[in-house]
Amino acid sequence: MIKITEFTVEKINDPFGILTGDRYEYMLELDVPEDDELYTETGVSVKVIFRVEDGNRGIVKYDLMDKATSQPMDFELEDDEYAAIESFCLSNLPEEA
Repeated sequence: MIKITEFTVEKINDPFGILTGDRYEYMLELDVPEDDELYTETGVSVKVIFRVEDGNRGIVKYDLMDKATSQPMDFELEDDEYAAIESFCLSNLPEEA
């Protein structure tokens, strides 16, 4: 199971009003066990776009990235990892959300 060690969150500015609701970008630093397929020596981070709209809240998109290169990794989160990250984001929404 992955563990989130650090995070930042910022509201995404939509100057053209194209997006409905509010979007937040989370950058999560992960502690991944060595026996997990996501493990890299340089570390793993996740960029999450989280939507808040009319009572609906959830992940719109995420990218797993190698911390050293900031390059996307060709992996998907398992269901329990996805649920844990979605729950974390929901629990750490900025107060204005």
